[in-house]
Formats: sequence, C-alpha cells, structure tokens
Amino acid sequence: MSLRPLFHPARIAVIGASTNPEKKGFQIFRNLRDAGFPGEIIPVNPKGEAILGTPSLKSVVDLPDGVDLAVVIIPAKLVPAAVLELGKRKVPAAIIISGGFAESGDEGAALQEELVRNARRCGVRLLGPNCQGVNYPYHNLCASWPLITRRGEIAIVSQSGTVGAALIDWASEEALGFSAFVSMGNRADVDEAELIDFFADDVSTKAIALYIEGVKDAAKFLSAVRSCRKPIVIFKAGRTARGRKAAESHTRSLAGSDAIYDGVFRQLGIHRASSLEDLYDFAKALAYLPAPRGPRMLIVTSSGGSAIIATDVAEEEGFSVSPLPPNLAERLREILPSHCIIGNPLDLTGDADAERYREVLTAAEGHYDVMMSIFGDPIPGASTVMPPGRCDLVAYLGGAEVERAERLLLHEKKIAVFPTPERAVRALACHARFDRSRFPREPERQEIRPASAEASAALSPVESMELLARNGFPVVSFRRAGTVEEATAAARAIGFPVAVKTNSPDVTHKSDVGGVILNVIDEAGVRAAFRTVAEIVRRIGARDGGVLVSAMAPPGLEVVVGVTRDLQFGHAVMFGLGGVLVEILGDVAFRVVPLTEKDAAEMIAEIRGAPVLGGVRGGKPADVAGLRHLLVRVSDLVMKHPEIGQMDLNPVIVYEKGLNIVDARVVPVDGAR
Repeated sequence: MSLRPLFHPARIAVIGASTNPEKKGFQIFRNLRDAGFPGEIIPVNPKGEAILGTPSLKSVVDLPDGVDLAVVIIPAKLVPAAVLELGKRKVPAAIIISGGFAESGDEGAALQEELVRNARRCGVRLLGPNCQGVNYPYHNLCASWPLITRRGEIAIVSQSGTVGAALIDWASEEALGFSAFVSMGNRADVDEAELIDFFADDVSTKAIALYIEGVKDAAKFLSAVRSCRKPIVIFKAGRTARGRKAAESHTRSLAGSDAIYDGVFRQLGIHRASSLEDLYDFAKALAYLPAPRGPRMLIVTSSGGSAIIATDVAEEEGFSVSPLPPNLAERLREILPSHCIIGNPLDLTGDADAERYREVLTAAEGHYDVMMSIFGDPIPGASTVMPPGRCDLVAYLGGAEVERAERLLLHEKKIAVFPTPERAVRALACHARFDRSRFPREPERQEIRPASAEASAALSPVESMELLARNGFPVVSFRRAGTVEEATAAARAIGFPVAVKTNSPDVTHKSDVGGVILNVIDEAGVRAAFRTVAEIVRRIGARDGGVLVSAMAPPGLEVVVGVTRDLQFGHAVMFGLGGVLVEILGDVAFRVVPLTEKDAAEMIAEIRGAPVLGGVRGGKPADVAGLRHLLVRVSDLVMKHPEIGQMDLNPVIVYEKGLNIVDARVVPVDGAR
C-alpha cells in the first residue's frame, strides 16, 4: 500500500489529543495547526474537551469518513484496539507515537505483535510505534515535534527521534531546511526500505540521510537502494560489540556484523557517515553541491593555517591541490597586492575583502575542477561573491557575527557552507568516493568477526579440499592418510617435499596447536610428522581424522579468501592478505553475493596492502586477474551450495601467473551436513 497518506493527508485525526500543554497530545495537535496544515485536524479526547478551540470527538468510532491519517498518542495497551477501529473507519495510515512496545521487553513485544496483526487485518499502514512522527514541510504537515517548517532538499529518516530532530534543527538554523523528517521508531511496519522508495520519487528531495541501528529487512533494503537514483547517506550505529548491544536494547534492532554492513554500503554506493556531523555534512554536500568534474582543486583563503588544513585533507581524499598554471599565476600577480602569496593554496592574507575573492575566482574560472573559498575572517559581502549552481566549496570560520549572517545568506542561495575546512573537503569527497580512477581513496580498517558455527560442524580439511577440487578450484595435490604407511605412500605419490597436517575437523587453526609440519623431505620425516600430529590431536582431545599430506606449493604472495553467512545479508565473500597474520592485521574487504568482476576488483583494490599485489622492491606482480576470477568463483560456489555457512581458503598462494589453494576449511550451516 502507498505511503502517500503519511505525507499527503487531506484530513488528520489526533487520537489522544490533550488540553494539557505538557503532553504530547497537545503539542502535536498544536504543531499540526501552527504548521499551516491545509486540511481538517480532528482531535479525539475521551472527555470531549475542546483543544485550542477545536471541538473534539470522544472516540475513534465517531470519526467521519475521509480521515487519511491518524496520529495515535494513547497508552500502549489501548493502541491495538484503536487501530482495529481505524481500520473499520477506512483510515489508511497511522503514526503510533506511543511507547511501551518491543523496546520495553517481552510483554511490550507481544503487544507490538498484536498491533501489527490488527493493522494487517484491517489494512492500516503503521509508522512506529515508539516514534516521533513525521514532519513534511512541503505539505505543511508537522505531526511531530519540535515545530520546524523551513523547506529544503534533504530527507532525514531516523530510528531515533531525537537524533533526527537534532538534524532538522541544524538544517533550520542554517536556513537550509529539509524536505522531510521521519522518525521510524520500532519499525513494526513501515521501514527504511519503503521510505527510501518513497523519497526516491519525491520531487522535493535531492539526498536521503538515514540514521539506523540495523536494517530490518535486508532483501527489501538492497532492492530499494539499488533502484534509488538519489544519493543516500547512512550513519549506522552499533559498530562495536557494546554498541550493538545498546542498539538491541534501544529498538531491538538486529545490528549485524559491521564489517558486512561496510561492504554492503561500499558495494551499493552508499555514503557511510561515522558521526552525526558527517551525516549532516555529507547530505548537505550531496544535495547542494554538484559533482566535481575531476580532482583538481584551487584553495583561495584569507587564512594560511586553514589552507594548510584544507590541503592535507584534500590530498588525503584524492583531490589534487596542484600548482597554478603559469598564465593564471601571471594574471593573479597583476590583479593582487604584492603581499599576497601567489600559489595553491592562494593566500589573500588577512586584509582580504569580498571583492578580492571575486577577482580571483573570476580569473581562475575554468582552470580547476573545484574552487574552494575559505573565508577566515569577518568578510562582509562574502555571500555576494559565490554564484549558485557551481562546484564551489565554501568554508567560513573565525568571522563571528559577520560569519553567521553571511552563512545564512549563502544558504538562502542554496550554496552549502561548512564551519571548518576539513568538514568541507570530506563532505565534497562524497561525490568522488566511488570514482577511484579519478579520486583514489584511503581504505578503512575492517574488523574480522569470529566464526559462530561450532568447530564440530566443520568438514575435515580433506573433505574441504575435496569439495573445492570437485568444483574445479586450483588446489595443491593432497591425500588423506589414516596410518603411517598410508602417509608415506601419499608422500611418495605426491613427491617430496610435502606438508603433513592434522585432518581433525575440530581444529580451527592448525598452526596454533602445532598441527602443521612443512617441508618434510623424506619418508622418515613423514613418519615422525605423523606421530607428532597424532599426539597433538590426542592431547587436545580433538577427533582423530588422520592427516592430510599435501604438496609444498612454491613460494608466492599469501592471501586469504573466505565466506561468512551474515544473519541479515546472507553469504558474503572476504578477501585480504593471508597467512597467519590475517586476524592480526585485519586488512580485509567484504562483499555480499552474488559478486561481479567489478565487485571483485574493488575488493582487491580496497585493502591497505593492495600495492603489494603490484610488486614492491623488485618483487613480481601477482595475478590479480586470477584473484578476481577466484573471488567470483567462490561467490558462484556458495550460490550453488547455500548449505555452506563459512569457508576459509587460507593461504591462497598467488604467483605472477596462476595461484594455488594450499589449505581450506568449510563449515556447513546447522544441520546441513
């Protein structure tokens, strides 16, 4: 069912309207009226009292036909029955402000389930419960608090009402405004995916900013983002283990693995914010700044220190603060006082006025992709210098009252202004973050989460290698041996030197317990290695699976390829530099399946150690094309065999041409073996 009644109602009922100014039932009714809502607002109050001069109805059953939206602010235990009555009155949508549902414990969760059942039975769409409502200024609709009516071009969707309200307050204070504010609360019905779909088609919205603690329905979310042509910025809280626990107690959301979320956001081109300031800044840049044509940036400033800060951040984000072209440098020497520092950054010094900026920006037009103006002092008239619609980046700081006045004037012209140079540059970099050919970026550190499956569910190393071999993966020669005689025969057949490893499915990290013996050069060494491994398995109490005898692969670059099965997004493939250091370095990238060649290429380029693959200090380059092919084949494998819960190919040894999988561990999902 369409969400249009939530944003474009013609008639609204406030269930639980109050005469008490301290109560939400009064405040929301007043905000609806004072926002200039064009339709009828009907208060419902059991005492039948007039609210701000408007007669109220005593019950939901008294509502007239044609109510499009109900705002419900009554005790939680009364809400499910009220929703049934709304359904009988053919009210298509309701905003449930009331708390006391799933966020409050098991009893509240049961009440929320009843609420959802009732709503589905009678065809009422629900926003909330436990939410702060909707503010949609383009329809003069403020079914929320505080009352803020300034219109803008950013839609703000938040699980937390307070977080979202803070953002719209910032936007209003800066004279930028917003296109919508939606507090989702517990997301019993309407969720972030449906709201992304709605704002993707909303003509007043240019960018969508979300604060979430977890995705409710991963499949819906992925579909909504893939079909949305507008930029999306997300601040996802719950990155740490304790943060995830706090998210669960807040709105009982499933926060999920943060590393998987990070991979999904990168894969889908979602701009990830790491703070509320980032969320606001990124959305502002994406809504009000056109994308730069390329990385060349000119910095014009009255503050040398601010320019240095801007230069550092610009270079880190992939912009190029390149020297002035000779003809431009000559022109600037002609028009600027002799004490100005002609270069990039271009320091106009502390006596600069707005006219000096205007002359420079006019002269530099066409020479750079981005022109950044840093007004580092009280500079009256700064707002008259900047023409709207260009990729002109503005930071204004240190200007006191003049700065505050000029910032508002710039924002009224829809020119985004930032309070510091670094916030300005990082916000603009959103436009460039997914165009690595022109704007290289620094990768972010990833977290590796421990496997959740029990070791006893794992296939043995031999079974894992056999699975890969059957599916055409390039594994080293290997054989299982249950006795010393079988081990020596296997080594002779494979050819010395060999590796002898425990084949127990209970041992996750064989090297940690001494269960891997390398470079065994003769039969006597094989016999000794077999006895050593068998004794280790006996000592640690693991099941005896014999040993795996395998060929020693030639030396090369070790990488790791893995699979994990996330509770929300399903299978995800991991890539990183391998061997025993992978969990220490944590230099890995994730993508959810299915993987494309592009996804695989991005994963490989994303890790901090990617330059090693190109060959360093005389080393030969690695077969990156082969790695891309391997990642896609792993994705195909788990799509063909969804019973695979986890998989580690570690190490995979990569050569200048080709690669070898030396060791593998596969863990089926529970009960799949």
